[in-house]
Amino acid sequence: MPRTASRAPGAARRAALAAAALLATVVPTAGPAVAAPVPRIDLTVLVVDDGSGTVGAITAELRDAGVPYRTLDLNDPGRPAVDAGFLSDTVDGRPRAKYQGVVLPHEAPFGPDSPEQAALAAYERTYGIPQVDAYTWAHPGVGLDYTSEGGWSGVLDGVTASLTAAGRSGPFRHLDGPVTFEDNDPAVSESYGYAGRPREGYTSYLDLPVTGGGRASLIGEYARDGRRELVVTFAYNQHQRQFRALARGIVEWLTQGVHLGRSRSYFSVHVDDVFAPDARWNTVRNCTPGDLDCAGGDGADADAIRMTAADAGYAAAWQKSAGFTLDLVYNGGQGEQWKTEHGGRDELSTRLIADRAQYRWINHTYTHPFLGCVQDSSTVPWQCAKNTAGATLWTSRSEISAQIRNNHNWAVGKGISVDRAELVTGEHSGLKTLPQQPVDNPNLAGALADNGVRWLASDNSREPAQRTVGGAKTVPRHPMNVYYNVGTAAEMTDEYNWIYTSRADGGSGICESNPSSTCLPAPLDPATGYARYIVPQEARIALSHVVANDPRPHYVHQSNLAEERLLYPVLDRVLADYRALFADNTPLVNPRQRDAGLELERRAAWAKALADGRVTAYRIGDTVTVRTPSGVLAPLTAPEGTRRQLLLGTAAFGTPYAGARSDWTGPEPLQGAITLKLPTT
Repeated sequence: MPRTASRAPGAARRAALAAAALLATVVPTAGPAVAAPVPRIDLTVLVVDDGSGTVGAITAELRDAGVPYRTLDLNDPGRPAVDAGFLSDTVDGRPRAKYQGVVLPHEAPFGPDSPEQAALAAYERTYGIPQVDAYTWAHPGVGLDYTSEGGWSGVLDGVTASLTAAGRSGPFRHLDGPVTFEDNDPAVSESYGYAGRPREGYTSYLDLPVTGGGRASLIGEYARDGRRELVVTFAYNQHQRQFRALARGIVEWLTQGVHLGRSRSYFSVHVDDVFAPDARWNTVRNCTPGDLDCAGGDGADADAIRMTAADAGYAAAWQKSAGFTLDLVYNGGQGEQWKTEHGGRDELSTRLIADRAQYRWINHTYTHPFLGCVQDSSTVPWQCAKNTAGATLWTSRSEISAQIRNNHNWAVGKGISVDRAELVTGEHSGLKTLPQQPVDNPNLAGALADNGVRWLASDNSREPAQRTVGGAKTVPRHPMNVYYNVGTAAEMTDEYNWIYTSRADGGSGICESNPSSTCLPAPLDPATGYARYIVPQEARIALSHVVANDPRPHYVHQSNLAEERLLYPVLDRVLADYRALFADNTPLVNPRQRDAGLELERRAAWAKALADGRVTAYRIGDTVTVRTPSGVLAPLTAPEGTRRQLLLGTAAFGTPYAGARSDWTGPEPLQGAITLKLPTT
């Protein structure tokens, strides 16, 4: 007993100490648990590509808007496996989702029970990452009934679908009207789709009526198991108007409205040769007198096409009623020459100069000469003339410079506001002209510098990419198929038939020998062909550029505003079709030539920064951080209410467009990154 009693107090002390140590260990954890760090989500999209046109279309939209993406090619046997390590990791102790959204060809491209599909689903669930199913069919696996259960499937050409209230208030808030599927050729099926009735968890954004009453969905969101899918159940390609109209909303949904990249609907129209006459198409010889490949006549006769004062008055009134400004690309010396040849009077010049403030003006050189090599017209086609040593003869720097300077000074003397930095040379001459002139006139760059020219127009059909000419950059322009050498619809249709009908039908056969062209099935009726075929065709092409975030100007000629004023029906159709489809929050943007050039320049710098891997952008909770190379602006889009972090305080970010805010932007002074504060939800 005594021995046992003597040990008891020591045991008790040891037990007490152990209890105290345990208490010291346990007590701190009894307070609030330490919150897991908010994950970082990189602003990059993962595109899983099977080579289909639908995935290609979404990829084109991402590329054109400037949204960074990584492509995983399913047809590449050496591609990386999709697993947790491919999709996420940890940076500075914080979990990172490498992709803010995922584009799939359909809902299960890796196989519904595959490890890769399971890894992707777990990733989306963990980080709240949205998934777009680029094209699938209506079935319960995507939240829709089968089409046999009150739905519909078939060719969608000419079919009109409607946005639901959820679509108009959500990702497709940039649209107003119904979405009509293109039907450009009745003999060809252009779109096919499956419209299914929504099941639980599915919210329809675009639908159509079905037999027996009710509506079935073509686009909608399917939410299940902590994941969200945008389900698209019709086929499309990147060139179709219905896709381009909806594409902005697909990207907004995919990125939850926060992404690198910026998109606008651009439309500007340059009217070349203002004050100059244009030669007329000869319907007998099927060529234009005055052109080097048209024998007989010099094109400078009484039959030339030139606007009148009444045409100028109509142009001013049309601009006002249409809410659209034209760019007049002028040749002042041609106007002076016309005045000299017509008794010292030129009512057209008087009227246009009186209305000068209603237009924008661009220098087109004083008398519109060819500014490339000296042309040798002894052969067809012409060649560049050479000296006895075999060297090419070029228009001199002094002559080019004088043409630019004199035209600018003429405008200033008339009180016309003209930007010295903008220039359109006659026929885009001075720039390389294949096949005869494979290089730029070596004297061109110096003449541009002499006159402060920074933005030089080029022909998009020849050179679609912007490039540098000395200290200037080109601004590619889309030619419109409303020809420079016609004043009437009958003339326009006659020339169109010559170009686009086969030899058997009396045409030139150019369409047969040119792999990039197709022939009309039969010649157009001269009395109706322009209004019924050419106008809707050209309006459709122009509108396809507008809805594709393309800032390049379109160009026509002053002859198209003269006589039967052929341009207006095309422009009216473009404006009406656009405004019927798009909401007021997504207006047409009508940029000057310099603004279009600057947009292309910024895009090129941004694309290079992305390609070089020099952009870091991510979101942590309600904070977005973007780092770019010095001097490179980033295109950014964010929801309304987003604030930009300044050195002291914040300011509203960007400009409103399409229900969001966006801008080209860089770090504030004394800041190393762009920081945005998103609105709290």
